[in-house]
Amino acid sequence: VWEDKLFMGKLFGTDGVRGVANTELTGRMAYELGRAGAYVLTKETYHTPKILVGMDTRISGDMLESALTAGICSVGAHAVLAGIVPTPAVAYLVRKYKLDAGIVISASHNPVEYNGIKFFNNEGYKLRDELEEMIENIVLGETDELPKPTGEFIGTKSIAEDALDDYIDFLTSTGKVKFNGIKVAIDCANGASYKAAPIALLNLGAELCIIHNEPDGNNINLNCGSTHIESLKNLVIENGADIGFAFDGDADRCLAVDENGELIDGDKILAICGLYLKEKGRLPGETVVGTVMSNMGLSVMGNKHGINIEQAGVGDRYVIEKMLEGGYALGGEQSGHIIFHDYNTTGDGIITAIQMLTVLKERGCKASELAKIMEVYPQVLVNAKIKNEFKHNYMDNEEVRNAVIELEKKFEGEGRVLIRPSGTEPLVRVMIEGKDINQMQRDAENLALIIERNLR
Repeated sequence: VWEDKLFMGKLFGTDGVRGVANTELTGRMAYELGRAGAYVLTKETYHTPKILVGMDTRISGDMLESALTAGICSVGAHAVLAGIVPTPAVAYLVRKYKLDAGIVISASHNPVEYNGIKFFNNEGYKLRDELEEMIENIVLGETDELPKPTGEFIGTKSIAEDALDDYIDFLTSTGKVKFNGIKVAIDCANGASYKAAPIALLNLGAELCIIHNEPDGNNINLNCGSTHIESLKNLVIENGADIGFAFDGDADRCLAVDENGELIDGDKILAICGLYLKEKGRLPGETVVGTVMSNMGLSVMGNKHGINIEQAGVGDRYVIEKMLEGGYALGGEQSGHIIFHDYNTTGDGIITAIQMLTVLKERGCKASELAKIMEVYPQVLVNAKIKNEFKHNYMDNEEVRNAVIELEKKFEGEGRVLIRPSGTEPLVRVMIEGKDINQMQRDAENLALIIERNLR
Protein backbone atom coordinates (compact mmCIF):
# COMPACT_ATOMS: atom_id res chain seq x y z
CA VAL A 1 0.00 0.00 0.00
CA TRP A 2 1.30 3.45 -0.91
CA GLU A 3 2.44 5.62 1.98
CA ASP A 4 3.35 8.80 0.07
CA LYS A 5 0.81 11.49 0.99
CA LEU A 6 0.39 12.55 -2.64
CA PHE A 7 -0.99 9.14 -3.49
CA MET A 8 -3.14 8.43 -0.45
CA GLY A 9 -6.75 8.14 -1.51
CA LYS A 10 -6.62 9.47 -5.04
CA LEU A 11 -4.09 9.14 -7.84
CA PHE A 12 -5.81 10.74 -10.82
CA GLY A 13 -6.41 14.45 -11.28
CA THR A 14 -8.13 16.06 -14.26
CA ASP A 15 -5.29 14.99 -16.56
CA GLY A 16 -3.76 11.75 -15.35
CA VAL A 17 -1.37 11.14 -12.46
CA ARG A 18 1.21 13.83 -11.70
CA GLY A 19 3.92 14.53 -9.17
CA VAL A 20 7.58 15.42 -8.74
CA ALA A 21 9.49 12.82 -10.73
CA ASN A 22 11.47 10.29 -8.69
CA THR A 23 10.12 11.38 -5.30
CA GLU A 24 6.33 11.46 -5.81
CA LEU A 25 5.97 9.96 -9.28
CA THR A 26 8.59 7.24 -8.80
CA GLY A 27 9.78 4.45 -11.05
CA ARG A 28 7.84 2.05 -8.85
CA MET A 29 4.65 4.07 -9.31
CA ALA A 30 5.19 4.15 -13.10
CA TYR A 31 5.68 0.37 -13.09
CA GLU A 32 2.47 -0.17 -11.14
CA LEU A 33 0.52 2.23 -13.37
CA GLY A 34 1.84 0.47 -16.48
CA ARG A 35 0.87 -2.88 -15.05
CA ALA A 36 -2.60 -1.86 -13.87
CA GLY A 37 -3.34 0.33 -16.89
CA ALA A 38 -2.36 -2.36 -19.38
CA TYR A 39 -4.58 -4.87 -17.62
CA VAL A 40 -7.65 -2.66 -17.22
CA LEU A 41 -7.52 -1.26 -20.76
CA THR A 42 -6.93 -4.55 -22.54
CA LYS A 43 -8.54 -7.32 -20.47
CA GLU A 44 -11.40 -7.66 -22.97
CA THR A 45 -9.04 -8.35 -25.87
CA TYR A 46 -8.44 -11.88 -27.12
CA HIS A 47 -4.98 -11.24 -28.55
CA THR A 48 -1.66 -9.97 -27.23
CA PRO A 49 -2.56 -6.35 -26.43
CA LYS A 50 -0.40 -3.56 -27.83
CA ILE A 51 -0.02 -0.23 -26.04
CA LEU A 52 1.53 2.90 -27.55
CA VAL A 53 3.79 4.94 -25.25
CA GLY A 54 4.84 8.53 -25.99
CA MET A 55 6.50 11.23 -23.90
CA ASP A 56 7.56 14.87 -23.84
CA THR A 57 11.13 16.18 -23.55
CA ARG A 58 11.60 16.02 -19.76
CA ILE A 59 14.81 14.48 -18.46
CA SER A 60 12.76 12.13 -16.27
CA GLY A 61 10.97 10.69 -19.32
CA ASP A 62 13.52 7.95 -19.98
CA MET A 63 13.36 6.68 -16.40
CA LEU A 64 9.57 6.61 -16.34
CA GLU A 65 9.31 5.13 -19.83
CA SER A 66 11.53 2.21 -18.78
CA ALA A 67 9.50 1.55 -15.64
CA LEU A 68 6.17 1.94 -17.42
CA THR A 69 7.29 -0.43 -20.18
CA ALA A 70 8.33 -3.00 -17.60
CA GLY A 71 4.87 -2.81 -16.04
CA ILE A 72 3.16 -3.24 -19.41
CA CYS A 73 5.31 -6.25 -20.30
CA SER A 74 4.82 -7.84 -16.86
CA VAL A 75 1.13 -8.53 -17.60
CA GLY A 76 1.86 -9.94 -21.03
CA ALA A 77 1.15 -6.81 -23.10
CA HIS A 78 3.38 -5.41 -25.85
CA ALA A 79 4.74 -1.83 -25.53
CA VAL A 80 5.12 0.20 -28.72
CA LEU A 81 7.46 3.12 -27.99
CA ALA A 82 6.85 6.30 -30.00
CA GLY A 83 9.53 8.37 -28.25
CA ILE A 84 9.10 12.13 -28.02
CA VAL A 85 5.77 13.06 -29.60
CA PRO A 86 2.93 15.44 -28.66
CA THR A 87 0.15 14.04 -26.50
CA PRO A 88 -2.41 14.36 -29.33
CA ALA A 89 -0.08 12.32 -31.55
CA VAL A 90 -0.63 9.34 -29.24
CA ALA A 91 -4.41 9.86 -29.40
CA TYR A 92 -4.24 9.86 -33.21
CA LEU A 93 -1.70 7.06 -33.67
CA VAL A 94 -3.56 4.65 -31.38
CA ARG A 95 -6.37 4.80 -33.94
CA LYS A 96 -4.14 4.77 -37.02
CA TYR A 97 -2.13 1.77 -35.86
CA LYS A 98 -5.23 0.00 -34.46
CA LEU A 99 -3.62 -0.43 -31.04
CA ASP A 100 -5.39 -1.29 -27.81
CA ALA A 101 -4.45 1.75 -25.70
CA GLY A 102 -2.07 4.70 -25.44
CA ILE A 103 -0.07 6.15 -22.56
CA VAL A 104 1.65 9.55 -22.43
CA ILE A 105 4.45 10.45 -20.02
CA SER A 106 4.13 14.21 -19.55
CA ALA A 107 3.29 16.91 -17.02
CA SER A 108 2.03 19.22 -19.76
CA HIS A 109 2.67 22.88 -18.82
CA ASN A 110 4.27 22.13 -15.42
CA PRO A 111 7.98 22.75 -14.62
CA VAL A 112 10.62 20.14 -15.45
CA GLU A 113 10.77 18.56 -11.99
CA TYR A 114 7.20 17.28 -12.45
CA ASN A 115 6.08 14.48 -14.69
CA GLY A 116 2.86 12.62 -15.25
CA ILE A 117 1.20 9.58 -16.80
CA LYS A 118 -2.10 9.73 -18.67
CA PHE A 119 -4.03 7.10 -20.55
CA PHE A 120 -6.01 6.86 -23.78
CA ASN A 121 -8.34 4.05 -24.81
CA ASN A 122 -8.27 2.31 -28.20
CA GLU A 123 -10.39 5.08 -29.74
CA GLY A 124 -7.99 7.82 -28.65
CA TYR A 125 -10.13 9.21 -25.83
CA LYS A 126 -9.05 9.94 -22.27
CA LEU A 127 -10.48 7.52 -19.74
CA ARG A 128 -13.82 7.73 -18.00
CA ASP A 129 -13.72 8.18 -14.22
CA GLU A 130 -14.73 4.60 -13.56
CA LEU A 131 -11.80 3.19 -15.57
CA GLU A 132 -9.37 5.46 -13.73
CA GLU A 133 -10.85 4.23 -10.47
CA MET A 134 -10.26 0.62 -11.52
CA ILE A 135 -6.61 1.38 -12.25
CA GLU A 136 -6.33 3.33 -9.01
CA ASN A 137 -7.76 0.51 -6.91
CA ILE A 138 -5.22 -1.94 -8.29
CA VAL A 139 -2.26 0.41 -7.78
CA LEU A 140 -3.34 1.29 -4.24
CA GLY A 141 -3.46 -2.38 -3.35
CA GLU A 142 -7.20 -2.69 -2.85
CA THR A 143 -7.35 -5.49 -5.40
CA ASP A 144 -4.77 -7.49 -7.32
CA GLU A 145 -6.25 -9.76 -9.94
CA LEU A 146 -3.48 -9.16 -12.47
CA PRO A 147 -1.90 -11.98 -14.47
CA LYS A 148 1.76 -12.83 -13.95
CA PRO A 149 2.75 -14.61 -17.16
CA THR A 150 6.02 -16.50 -17.51
CA GLY A 151 8.14 -17.81 -20.35
CA GLU A 152 6.90 -17.02 -23.85
CA PHE A 153 3.86 -15.14 -22.52
CA ILE A 154 5.82 -12.23 -21.01
CA GLY A 155 5.34 -9.03 -22.98
CA THR A 156 7.91 -7.36 -25.25
CA LYS A 157 8.56 -3.89 -26.67
CA SER A 158 9.17 -2.41 -30.11
CA ILE A 159 9.99 1.05 -31.47
CA ALA A 160 7.46 2.93 -33.62
CA GLU A 161 10.06 4.35 -35.99
CA ASP A 162 7.56 6.29 -38.12
CA ALA A 163 5.39 7.67 -35.32
CA LEU A 164 6.43 11.31 -35.61
CA ASP A 165 6.42 11.31 -39.42
CA ASP A 166 2.97 9.73 -39.52
CA TYR A 167 1.64 12.36 -37.12
CA ILE A 168 3.18 15.19 -39.16
CA ASP A 169 1.58 13.77 -42.33
CA PHE A 170 -1.76 13.75 -40.51
CA LEU A 171 -1.34 17.37 -39.35
CA THR A 172 -0.48 18.47 -42.87
CA SER A 173 -3.59 16.73 -44.22
CA THR A 174 -5.84 18.85 -41.97
CA GLY A 175 -4.78 22.07 -43.71
CA LYS A 176 -7.31 22.67 -46.49
CA VAL A 177 -5.59 25.83 -47.79
CA LYS A 178 -1.96 26.85 -48.16
CA PHE A 179 -0.60 29.53 -45.87
CA ASN A 180 1.73 31.18 -48.39
CA GLY A 181 2.14 34.86 -47.62
CA ILE A 182 1.45 34.45 -43.88
CA LYS A 183 4.34 35.05 -41.50
CA VAL A 184 3.88 32.90 -38.40
CA ALA A 185 5.80 33.04 -35.12
CA ILE A 186 5.80 29.92 -32.92
CA ASP A 187 7.05 29.11 -29.43
CA CYS A 188 7.53 25.36 -28.99
CA ALA A 189 8.12 25.54 -25.20
CA ASN A 190 11.22 23.35 -25.65
CA GLY A 191 8.69 20.56 -25.57
CA ALA A 192 7.13 17.84 -27.67
CA SER A 193 6.08 20.14 -30.54
CA TYR A 194 9.64 21.17 -31.38
CA LYS A 195 9.77 19.09 -34.57
CA ALA A 196 6.13 18.48 -35.47
CA ALA A 197 4.88 22.09 -35.39
CA PRO A 198 7.58 23.69 -37.58
CA ILE A 199 7.55 20.89 -40.14
CA ALA A 200 3.75 20.77 -40.45
CA LEU A 201 3.45 24.56 -40.84
CA LEU A 202 6.30 24.68 -43.36
CA ASN A 203 4.61 21.88 -45.31
CA LEU A 204 1.54 24.12 -45.52
CA GLY A 205 3.51 27.07 -46.91
CA ALA A 206 3.82 29.33 -43.86
CA GLU A 207 6.87 31.54 -43.33
CA LEU A 208 8.16 30.82 -39.82
CA CYS A 209 9.97 32.53 -36.96
CA ILE A 210 10.68 29.95 -34.25
CA ILE A 211 11.83 30.15 -30.64
CA HIS A 212 12.29 27.61 -27.84
CA ASN A 213 12.62 24.58 -30.10
CA GLU A 214 15.91 23.28 -28.67
CA PRO A 215 14.96 21.01 -25.78
CA ASP A 216 17.78 19.78 -23.53
CA GLY A 217 15.69 17.79 -21.05
CA ASN A 218 15.67 20.56 -18.47
CA ASN A 219 14.34 23.65 -20.28
CA ILE A 220 10.78 22.49 -21.04
CA ASN A 221 8.29 25.30 -20.23
CA LEU A 222 11.14 27.36 -18.73
CA ASN A 223 10.01 30.98 -19.24
CA CYS A 224 8.45 29.94 -22.53
CA GLY A 225 5.42 28.34 -24.11
CA SER A 226 1.74 28.96 -23.47
CA THR A 227 2.24 29.77 -19.77
CA HIS A 228 4.89 32.43 -20.51
CA ILE A 229 3.52 34.24 -23.53
CA GLU A 230 5.75 37.34 -23.27
CA SER A 231 8.60 36.06 -25.45
CA LEU A 232 6.17 35.12 -28.23
CA LYS A 233 4.62 38.59 -28.10
CA ASN A 234 8.08 40.11 -28.53
CA LEU A 235 8.94 37.71 -31.36
CA VAL A 236 5.78 38.64 -33.28
CA ILE A 237 6.40 42.37 -32.96
CA GLU A 238 10.15 42.24 -33.68
CA ASN A 239 9.66 40.14 -36.82
CA GLY A 240 6.47 41.72 -38.10
CA ALA A 241 4.64 38.40 -37.98
CA ASP A 242 0.96 38.18 -38.88
CA ILE A 243 0.15 35.89 -35.96
CA GLY A 244 1.93 33.86 -33.30
CA PHE A 245 1.24 30.55 -31.54
CA ALA A 246 2.59 29.22 -28.24
CA PHE A 247 2.31 25.55 -27.32
CA ASP A 248 2.75 23.91 -23.93
CA GLY A 249 5.17 21.12 -23.07
CA ASP A 250 3.14 18.29 -24.59
CA ALA A 251 1.49 20.41 -27.32
CA ASP A 252 -2.12 19.63 -26.44
CA ARG A 253 -2.82 23.32 -25.90
CA CYS A 254 -2.17 26.44 -27.95
CA LEU A 255 -2.59 30.17 -27.36
CA ALA A 256 -2.26 32.82 -30.05
CA VAL A 257 -1.20 36.46 -30.27
CA ASP A 258 -2.22 38.89 -32.98
CA GLU A 259 0.10 41.04 -35.10
CA ASN A 260 0.24 43.64 -32.31
CA GLY A 261 1.30 41.09 -29.70
CA GLU A 262 -2.14 40.99 -28.04
CA LEU A 263 -3.25 37.68 -26.57
CA ILE A 264 -5.90 35.57 -28.29
CA ASP A 265 -6.82 33.06 -25.58
CA GLY A 266 -8.74 29.80 -25.83
CA ASP A 267 -12.13 31.47 -25.45
CA LYS A 268 -11.41 33.83 -28.35
CA ILE A 269 -10.11 30.93 -30.44
CA LEU A 270 -13.41 29.12 -29.80
CA ALA A 271 -15.34 32.24 -30.81
CA ILE A 272 -13.32 32.77 -34.02
CA CYS A 273 -13.37 29.14 -35.12
CA GLY A 274 -16.94 28.55 -33.93
CA LEU A 275 -18.34 31.34 -36.10
CA TYR A 276 -16.21 30.19 -39.06
CA LEU A 277 -17.48 26.60 -38.76
CA LYS A 278 -21.08 27.81 -38.38
CA GLU A 279 -20.80 29.81 -41.60
CA LYS A 280 -19.35 26.74 -43.34
CA GLY A 281 -22.21 24.55 -42.10
CA ARG A 282 -19.77 22.48 -40.03
CA LEU A 283 -20.96 23.30 -36.50
CA PRO A 284 -23.40 20.56 -35.46
CA GLY A 285 -26.23 21.83 -33.28
CA GLU A 286 -24.75 25.30 -33.77
CA THR A 287 -23.06 24.60 -30.45
CA VAL A 288 -19.59 25.18 -29.01
CA VAL A 289 -18.60 23.52 -25.73
CA GLY A 290 -16.70 25.68 -23.22
CA THR A 291 -16.20 25.22 -19.49
CA VAL A 292 -17.39 26.82 -16.26
CA MET A 293 -14.20 28.92 -16.48
CA SER A 294 -15.04 30.33 -19.92
CA ASN A 295 -15.28 34.11 -20.00
CA MET A 296 -18.81 35.56 -20.02
CA GLY A 297 -17.86 37.25 -23.27
CA LEU A 298 -17.99 33.90 -25.05
CA SER A 299 -21.67 33.45 -24.16
CA VAL A 300 -22.43 37.04 -25.16
CA MET A 301 -20.75 36.42 -28.53
CA GLY A 302 -22.71 33.20 -28.95
CA ASN A 303 -26.03 34.91 -28.25
CA LYS A 304 -25.23 37.59 -30.83
CA HIS A 305 -24.38 35.12 -33.59
CA GLY A 306 -26.81 32.30 -32.85
CA ILE A 307 -24.28 29.94 -31.33
CA ASN A 308 -25.15 27.98 -28.20
CA ILE A 309 -22.33 27.83 -25.62
CA GLU A 310 -22.50 24.68 -23.48
CA GLN A 311 -20.47 24.54 -20.25
CA ALA A 312 -18.51 21.47 -19.16
CA GLY A 313 -16.37 20.86 -16.11
CA VAL A 314 -12.74 22.00 -16.26
CA GLY A 315 -10.48 19.54 -18.06
CA ASP A 316 -10.50 18.68 -21.74
CA ARG A 317 -11.74 15.14 -21.06
CA TYR A 318 -14.95 16.64 -19.61
CA VAL A 319 -15.24 18.90 -22.64
CA ILE A 320 -14.96 15.93 -25.00
CA GLU A 321 -17.52 13.98 -22.95
CA LYS A 322 -20.07 16.75 -23.46
CA MET A 323 -19.11 17.01 -27.14
CA LEU A 324 -19.71 13.29 -27.61
CA GLU A 325 -23.05 13.47 -25.78
CA GLY A 326 -24.32 16.13 -28.18
CA GLY A 327 -22.41 15.19 -31.32
CA TYR A 328 -20.59 18.54 -31.30
CA ALA A 329 -17.48 19.37 -33.35
CA LEU A 330 -15.76 22.14 -31.37
CA GLY A 331 -14.99 22.63 -27.72
CA GLY A 332 -12.23 23.75 -25.43
CA GLU A 333 -10.86 25.76 -22.56
CA GLN A 334 -9.61 29.28 -21.98
CA SER A 335 -6.14 27.81 -21.37
CA GLY A 336 -5.89 26.73 -25.00
CA HIS A 337 -7.01 23.09 -24.92
CA ILE A 338 -9.11 23.17 -28.09
CA ILE A 339 -10.73 20.05 -29.54
CA PHE A 340 -11.58 19.95 -33.23
CA HIS A 341 -13.41 16.63 -33.18
CA ASP A 342 -13.46 16.39 -36.98
CA TYR A 343 -9.72 15.80 -36.71
CA ASN A 344 -8.71 14.51 -33.27
CA THR A 345 -10.14 13.11 -30.06
CA THR A 346 -8.30 15.38 -27.62
CA GLY A 347 -6.86 18.89 -27.41
CA ASP A 348 -4.32 19.36 -30.21
CA GLY A 349 -2.30 22.57 -30.20
CA ILE A 350 -0.89 22.22 -33.70
CA ILE A 351 -4.29 21.50 -35.24
CA THR A 352 -5.57 24.59 -33.40
CA ALA A 353 -2.84 26.67 -35.04
CA ILE A 354 -3.65 25.21 -38.46
CA GLN A 355 -7.37 25.92 -38.07
CA MET A 356 -6.73 29.48 -36.91
CA LEU A 357 -4.45 30.04 -39.89
CA THR A 358 -7.14 28.65 -42.18
CA VAL A 359 -9.63 31.24 -40.89
CA LEU A 360 -7.01 34.01 -41.19
CA LYS A 361 -6.22 33.03 -44.78
CA GLU A 362 -9.82 32.69 -45.90
CA ARG A 363 -11.00 35.87 -44.16
CA GLY A 364 -8.10 37.83 -45.65
CA CYS A 365 -7.94 40.13 -42.63
CA LYS A 366 -5.61 40.78 -39.71
CA ALA A 367 -5.59 38.56 -36.64
CA SER A 368 -6.55 41.55 -34.48
CA GLU A 369 -9.71 41.97 -36.57
CA LEU A 370 -10.62 38.32 -36.04
CA ALA A 371 -10.21 38.75 -32.28
CA LYS A 372 -12.72 41.62 -32.16
CA ILE A 373 -15.55 39.11 -32.48
CA MET A 374 -15.51 38.63 -28.71
CA GLU A 375 -15.30 41.17 -25.91
CA VAL A 376 -13.42 39.85 -22.91
CA TYR A 377 -15.07 40.65 -19.59
CA PRO A 378 -12.66 41.50 -16.75
CA GLN A 379 -11.66 38.34 -14.93
CA VAL A 380 -9.13 37.73 -12.18
CA LEU A 381 -7.70 34.40 -11.08
CA VAL A 382 -5.77 33.93 -7.83
CA ASN A 383 -4.29 30.62 -6.68
CA ALA A 384 -4.40 29.59 -3.02
CA LYS A 385 -1.65 27.13 -2.13
CA ILE A 386 -2.90 24.50 0.29
CA LYS A 387 -2.14 20.99 1.47
CA ASN A 388 -3.09 18.48 -1.20
CA GLU A 389 -5.38 16.52 1.14
CA PHE A 390 -7.62 19.60 1.64
CA LYS A 391 -7.99 20.33 -2.07
CA HIS A 392 -11.34 18.64 -2.59
CA ASN A 393 -13.01 19.46 0.75
CA TYR A 394 -12.01 23.09 1.32
CA MET A 395 -15.66 24.04 1.94
CA ASP A 396 -15.68 21.87 5.06
CA ASN A 397 -13.76 24.65 6.81
CA GLU A 398 -16.28 27.05 8.39
CA GLU A 399 -14.28 30.27 7.91
CA VAL A 400 -13.58 29.42 4.26
CA ARG A 401 -17.20 28.45 3.63
CA ASN A 402 -18.55 31.68 5.14
CA ALA A 403 -16.06 33.79 3.15
CA VAL A 404 -17.05 32.10 -0.10
CA ILE A 405 -20.78 32.55 0.56
CA GLU A 406 -20.27 36.24 1.43
CA LEU A 407 -18.29 36.87 -1.76
CA GLU A 408 -20.88 35.10 -3.93
CA LYS A 409 -23.60 37.35 -2.47
CA LYS A 410 -21.49 40.43 -3.19
CA PHE A 411 -21.17 39.66 -6.91
CA GLU A 412 -24.64 38.24 -7.49
CA GLY A 413 -26.17 40.00 -10.50
CA GLU A 414 -22.94 41.94 -11.20
CA GLY A 415 -20.66 39.07 -12.17
CA ARG A 416 -19.76 35.68 -10.81
CA VAL A 417 -17.45 33.91 -8.38
CA LEU A 418 -16.02 30.46 -9.11
CA ILE A 419 -13.81 28.52 -6.70
CA ARG A 420 -12.41 25.17 -7.80
CA PRO A 421 -9.54 22.85 -6.93
CA SER A 422 -6.74 22.40 -9.45
CA GLY A 423 -6.79 18.98 -11.04
CA THR A 424 -3.00 18.69 -11.13
CA GLU A 425 -1.49 20.86 -8.36
CA PRO A 426 -2.06 21.48 -4.60
CA LEU A 427 -4.06 24.64 -5.31
CA VAL A 428 -7.56 26.05 -5.02
CA ARG A 429 -8.28 28.59 -7.76
CA VAL A 430 -10.35 31.69 -6.99
CA MET A 431 -11.87 33.28 -10.09
CA ILE A 432 -14.02 36.44 -10.11
CA GLU A 433 -15.68 38.00 -13.15
CA GLY A 434 -17.25 41.43 -13.03
CA LYS A 435 -16.85 45.14 -13.81
CA ASP A 436 -14.33 46.62 -11.35
CA ILE A 437 -11.09 44.71 -11.87
CA ASN A 438 -9.29 46.40 -8.96
CA GLN A 439 -12.02 45.45 -6.50
CA MET A 440 -12.15 41.94 -7.97
CA GLN A 441 -8.41 41.53 -7.51
CA ARG A 442 -8.59 42.65 -3.87
CA ASP A 443 -11.51 40.34 -3.15
CA ALA A 444 -9.88 37.35 -4.87
CA GLU A 445 -6.59 37.86 -3.05
CA ASN A 446 -8.38 38.25 0.27
CA LEU A 447 -10.31 35.00 -0.20
CA ALA A 448 -7.14 33.19 -1.30
CA LEU A 449 -5.40 34.35 1.91
CA ILE A 450 -8.30 33.05 4.01
CA ILE A 451 -8.11 29.68 2.24
CA GLU A 452 -4.32 29.47 2.66
CA ARG A 453 -4.46 30.50 6.32
CA ASN A 454 -6.90 27.73 7.14
CA LEU A 455 -5.70 24.92 4.88
CA ARG A 456 -1.90 25.07 4.52
